[in-house]
Amino acid sequence: MDVGELLNYQPDRGAKRLRAGDDDDDDHRSKKTGRELTRHLEGEDSEDPTGDRKRILEKLMDDDDDADDQEGEPVDESSVKKMILTFEKRSYKNQELRIKFPDNPEKFMETELDLNDIIQEMHVIATMPDLYHLLVELNAVHSLLGLLSHENTDILSINDFNSHTLDNLFHTTLEGQVVALLVQNMERLDEQVKEEADGVYNTLAIIENMAEFRPGMCTEAAQQGLMQWLLKRIKAKIPFDANKLYCSEILAILLQNNDSTRELLGELDGIDVLLQQLSVFKRHNPATAEEQEMMENLFDALCSCLMLAANRDRFLRGEGLQLMNLMLREKKMSRTSALKVLDHGMIGLEGSDNCHKFVDILGLRTIFPLFMKTPKKMRKAGTADKEHEEHVCSIIASCLRNLKAQQRTRLLSKFTENDCEKVDRLMELHFKYLEAVQQADKRIEGEKHEMVKRGEILDDVMEDEFYLRRLDAGLFVLQLLCYIMVEISNSGISQLQQRVHQILNLRGGSVKVVRHIMREYAENIGDGKSEEFKASEQKRIMDLLENF
Repeated sequence: MDVGELLNYQPDRGAKRLRAGDDDDDDHRSKKTGRELTRHLEGEDSEDPTGDRKRILEKLMDDDDDADDQEGEPVDESSVKKMILTFEKRSYKNQELRIKFPDNPEKFMETELDLNDIIQEMHVIATMPDLYHLLVELNAVHSLLGLLSHENTDILSINDFNSHTLDNLFHTTLEGQVVALLVQNMERLDEQVKEEADGVYNTLAIIENMAEFRPGMCTEAAQQGLMQWLLKRIKAKIPFDANKLYCSEILAILLQNNDSTRELLGELDGIDVLLQQLSVFKRHNPATAEEQEMMENLFDALCSCLMLAANRDRFLRGEGLQLMNLMLREKKMSRTSALKVLDHGMIGLEGSDNCHKFVDILGLRTIFPLFMKTPKKMRKAGTADKEHEEHVCSIIASCLRNLKAQQRTRLLSKFTENDCEKVDRLMELHFKYLEAVQQADKRIEGEKHEMVKRGEILDDVMEDEFYLRRLDAGLFVLQLLCYIMVEISNSGISQLQQRVHQILNLRGGSVKVVRHIMREYAENIGDGKSEEFKASEQKRIMDLLENF
């Protein structure tokens, strides 16, 4: 391994926080470490012809005297800089010797002791928040995070400096634009140079660790230039590499459950960026597993963005519907995720414009073949039938909810084609999911009966858990199917209503069961919406049931 590779060596990415509760005081850790290192050096097979072990033991015994001498020294910016630089040198030296002599601890044990010493000295920085910026400016944060995966558990155990100082660092310096500093640093780097490309990757690792350490920092990080930099890097016309994959992952993390970052992405024309990058996969599958992972990250980011109403309009104006429709027709690997995006873009009242546009671009010709049969390629790609059928039924239900006038007529006419074959398929799916949910209900009722016999109380937490299990068994798909049944039966086309009731009677089904499922659906509708919206939707559904 050459010097360049050694300089760029990092432990496995994804350094984690120490577990909560590992909060013994520093003196105890220092003594514990000293004892463990001493025991290691004085082990049973301790032949030491060169005298290295004896010299290391003497150094260990002198540590306390050195520490006493250093206590009186003033700590200022200059001394902290010196401390950090010493730490970096010792960390690098330790890594170098560990790589060179992986099976000979004698060769790198002294560097381990030196690293231990400087980490102990650096504990003082934890009490000086005004100097935290030096950790960022001298790129010490990533090195500290890297120590959390150090092979020597003694080094790991004394490294509670990380869990304390980094916690304070992230808390104190987010307002001081720490992410902005990291972004500025990445902007200066030339990724055509391997070492600088590695620097970008390592900086992204810092940001990922920060997001995991403090999920609430995503909003501030996005606003400090990270969102803009990620979008710029993702759309850069350079070959696919690990950094582009990492950028897509960080972007998806920033957008999870965060309307502020979703809004910011929309304002930065991020919807167009995502659509442009995804358009590559319209007619071509990803070349590698890594490129496929990036594609899925971008799709996830787009789905997150479409949870915000304002972004649905941007998606419409950016011809996102046309792109997703083409992906469905091209039958490439992107088809599964394109279906999910369409579902997110058309659901609810906010999806009304997208529903009308979808009909205008002949999307019904694309969606109904997928409704009639789950493609085998989707199964091979690892997509379960339930996931596919849920998205397709949700899209059709959204169209029935939102379409007006001519577009609604075109949708309803699809159900009358070929002797109502789509109604037959609808009822086939209804009985399939009804059976699955009824089986889940029987198991749940059995568990409830056993709990009552044991004298256990069924609280809200248990009831929520049981409801989630029913959803997992297919309850939500069943609710969508019942909604479609009720909508087409109220369409004024007698042929459709007659066919629904005819099949219900032939298969031993019940209108009463359908009504029960729809009432349960109405009770849980409108989560996160206004009470006015919830009440109006519930009334609309109950009115449909009266005429079913």
